[in-house]
Amino acid sequence: MSLQTHEYDFAADALFLDFDGTLVNLAPEPESVVPAPDLIEMLQQLQARANGALAVVSGRPVAQLDHYLAPLRLPAAGVHGLERRDASGRLVQLAAPATEPLMERLAPFVARHPGLLLEPKRGALALHYRKAPHLEQACIEAMNHAVSDVGTHVPGFSVLRGKMVVEAKAALADKGDAIAAFMREAPFAGRRPVFVGDDITDEAGFDWVQTLGSGLGVKIGEGQSRAQMRLDNPAALHQWLEQALRAAPRV
Repeated sequence: MSLQTHEYDFAADALFLDFDGTLVNLAPEPESVVPAPDLIEMLQQLQARANGALAVVSGRPVAQLDHYLAPLRLPAAGVHGLERRDASGRLVQLAAPATEPLMERLAPFVARHPGLLLEPKRGALALHYRKAPHLEQACIEAMNHAVSDVGTHVPGFSVLRGKMVVEAKAALADKGDAIAAFMREAPFAGRRPVFVGDDITDEAGFDWVQTLGSGLGVKIGEGQSRAQMRLDNPAALHQWLEQALRAAPRV
């Protein structure tokens, strides 16, 4: 189903936004994303109109989100919920398994195949193959084997597949858990959660907001999803949010 402007209520809803592929277009490499020139101003307006009930929920670390969204320091969940900064600015980091053993096992595979990129994070390791899409299955198998190999020594990883990436992350958290934590706190508590994302890694968030949270999931782009609503691309999301700002009563 397509999304209509009137479905967002700044007084009653809490807005949760993925970053890559949602707020910004995907890029060949994680560090080469370019936020739209008006993104920061739009997010400032959204946060103010919603009395602070806006957060970014991403696979990136919170520090990276701050870099791309500076000078904003929004409530944010990073590394799929492994770290979370609440509306008061308090950063909570869950215990994370060490990724070095995974790096050691995957480094030779990556070295043999130009175009692959390993992105280490605290408690997660992403293997990107956007520049070598023909290696998708090989990357998935390599990551699964690496996680299986280190599992007896460093337990606690699960494997996530995304758009041109396969990632091992700490299994104790996901985006649904992160949204649930926000929803127990001010200024999010008591509102209807609306989560916008584009990838398989966002399905846990869609599931939580639409089942336990009685909210709305919005899928960006093509592909199967359990989200109830859909927008074509980040530009369509920006347009929807700008329309919602224009339509909202002034306070």
